[in-house]
Amino acid sequence: MKLILMGTNDFVVPVFDDLANKHDVIAVFTRAPKPTGRKHILTPSPVHFWAEQKKLPIYTSIKEFETIATKPDMIVVISYGVILRDNVLNSAKCINIHPSSLPKYRGPSPIRTAILNGDKNMDVCLMKVVAELDAGDVYMRKNIVIDENDTNEDMENKVSKIAIEMLNEYLKNPNQYPPIPQSGKPTFTRKFEGTDEIIDWKKSAQQIHNQIRALGCGRTKINGIDVKILETKIENGELRILKIQPSGKKPMDWKSFVNGLHGMEIRYGE
Repeated sequence: MKLILMGTNDFVVPVFDDLANKHDVIAVFTRAPKPTGRKHILTPSPVHFWAEQKKLPIYTSIKEFETIATKPDMIVVISYGVILRDNVLNSAKCINIHPSSLPKYRGPSPIRTAILNGDKNMDVCLMKVVAELDAGDVYMRKNIVIDENDTNEDMENKVSKIAIEMLNEYLKNPNQYPPIPQSGKPTFTRKFEGTDEIIDWKKSAQQIHNQIRALGCGRTKINGIDVKILETKIENGELRILKIQPSGKKPMDWKSFVNGLHGMEIRYGE
């Protein structure tokens, strides 16, 4: 099958790699390189790096879609972050992997939102891409558990593995899976910002734990020191810090950080 792949993030790479090993990938669309780090070096996306290694044709603007001479049998979209217009949607069947229990958590950050809200499980949906955001009919759903200490990265890895299974199953015989319209009231996610990482110590231990799992860290002051809390767990109903990174230093375990306070009383948020 001739495929066009559209995606950007790390967890998409294993899925696209599996598809490329089994199908004819005629083009890969991904985001344009972005400046990263203190030196603002232009850095291609993980999907871009992968496609280069595979020697596949790479496009970093959806405006280049019209330049592709070969018509695809199908377009597969995962975590691309670009709104697709009719010229793309009408060119071939366009399918998407969306990691949420649609219509719950449409939009850019379904996994982070599910973890932040303390959800215990979520669906991975294989759906039709339409002009309205994540509103297409669903061909297939599979449920996965969100364990109490699962991070966003952990869940992306789970989604990646199940997406491979779903796409392999679907592409063998697409006609076997009729489209089922979404039912229920949709909810929407948003992009998270740096300010979302700031810890409010008035929140419960579970809420703070969920925040750190979802966003990758929580930022606060401890004894006047700016820190990132990188890993926590809930023990006997209380928040236990496992890994922390003081400003300007490398990550360290909690015990090493406390030893550096030389017996001072620990003050959170000060």
